[in-house]
Amino acid sequence: MLVFKSNYLIYKVSILLVTLYQIISAQSSVTTDMQLEIVDNGFQFVEGPLWKDGALLFSDINANTIYRWKADSGSAVYYSPSGNSNGLALDLNGKLLLAQQGKRQLVRLEANGSETVLASTYDGKKLNSPNDIAVKSDGSIFFTDPPYGINSNQEELHFYGIYRISPSGILYLLDKTLNRPNGITFSPDETKLYVSDSETRRIYIWDVVSDTSIVNKRQFAFINVSGYADGMKVDANGLLFVAGPLGIWVYNTSGTVLDTILVPGQTTNCNWGDADRKTLYITSGTAVYRIRPVYTSLPDQRQDQLNMKSLQLYDSYPNPFNSSTQIPFYISKAGRVKVDIFNLLGENITTVVNQSYPTGSHLVSWNAVNISTGLYYICLTTNEGADLKKCMLLK
Repeated sequence: MLVFKSNYLIYKVSILLVTLYQIISAQSSVTTDMQLEIVDNGFQFVEGPLWKDGALLFSDINANTIYRWKADSGSAVYYSPSGNSNGLALDLNGKLLLAQQGKRQLVRLEANGSETVLASTYDGKKLNSPNDIAVKSDGSIFFTDPPYGINSNQEELHFYGIYRISPSGILYLLDKTLNRPNGITFSPDETKLYVSDSETRRIYIWDVVSDTSIVNKRQFAFINVSGYADGMKVDANGLLFVAGPLGIWVYNTSGTVLDTILVPGQTTNCNWGDADRKTLYITSGTAVYRIRPVYTSLPDQRQDQLNMKSLQLYDSYPNPFNSSTQIPFYISKAGRVKVDIFNLLGENITTVVNQSYPTGSHLVSWNAVNISTGLYYICLTTNEGADLKKCMLLK
């Protein structure tokens, strides 16, 4: 019985590899029943997903266009030329805000189709390339200004700032210490500000102490994979979803990685959508994806169902890890337990344990010191069934 189930899981892992660029299944302590779907593709370089009036808006930077996608009709041009818009947001009145990379300004789109410029210069000098936007509940607008899309001869400020536009329209420089400030978002209570430094792949956090001041800058997280840290959003429970190498990195409030949601292409940003705001829309390279549903906490009924399972493999920790990780699991009946590690080709890399365990919760350790960097699947198998999780080894 155990041999049959192990072979079946090898087949299952192989199917996951074949369909990686179409549908990706994943498990997470913060996301359940996930299925990555392509919403639409064939664009040039997409950014800034935003749910507005029952549809998804997103920028195609290189095409100088904002598209509007609806489930029943697909994508259509919403606004063009868009000033090579990057990040998008809504002000308190529901009007669209555009970080215009091409025009080097931040604007509000009015009902008649005209643009109201909210910020284009600081201290009499042209902004670099407004990138991403976060709107606070008091109506103030925070945005980042790296130099993407311009060359050094076009720079007038010679620093890359984090700015705030007050509700009365005054522009304040909050910070100019980052190399390439990019994604920006608030904690749920708006007492913390997160900003990604794109090329260093570091996420920083500040305390928001007043209308014009952020203090106590410190590193929140570091993505130890080649690529870029980009746009990000925080959910209602304070979990941070960061677009970066490989896909979306999910952090708890302490800066610990809980999961990495694999997404094809260069992942640029994410945002919540649909009427219940439980679908995560993701822009990546030439395509837009979604994961639905996304739960940041399990409903009581679903938690009861999990508790009734005859076995449960939980997320390993830390994950990603660089030498060893802990693998927790639960079995409702005493018996023989196998914990195997498979690579993306479905090959069995190692067997962590193969022995009898009593009923209850258990914890085993996988020492991967001699294993190469990569994504792996942890497989728990008993006479009652099997369960599968993914993990990432970084060296």
